[in-house]
Amino acid sequence: MSYARDVEIRIGIVNTARELVIQTTQSTPELETAIATALADDKGTLRLEDEKGHIFVVASRTLAFVEIGEEKSRKVGFAP
Repeated sequence: MSYARDVEIRIGIVNTARELVIQTTQSTPELETAIATALADDKGTLRLEDEKGHIFVVASRTLAFVEIGEEKSRKVGFAP
């Protein structure tokens, strides 16, 4: 049985103090491809969907950084 892992994405936007944080079940390779495609075109957009179905669209020219972090599975029990 395979479980979907949550991936947290932090997006920094130029001239904005706050980061955009999104939780998604998309795979890391899918996200890397979407980011690379968006950054290849200065007039492109980065389109991401979170785990609740909300869609976020950010103009690629306004991206300061994109950080992808996969949540590690947590151990259950008393073992170290």
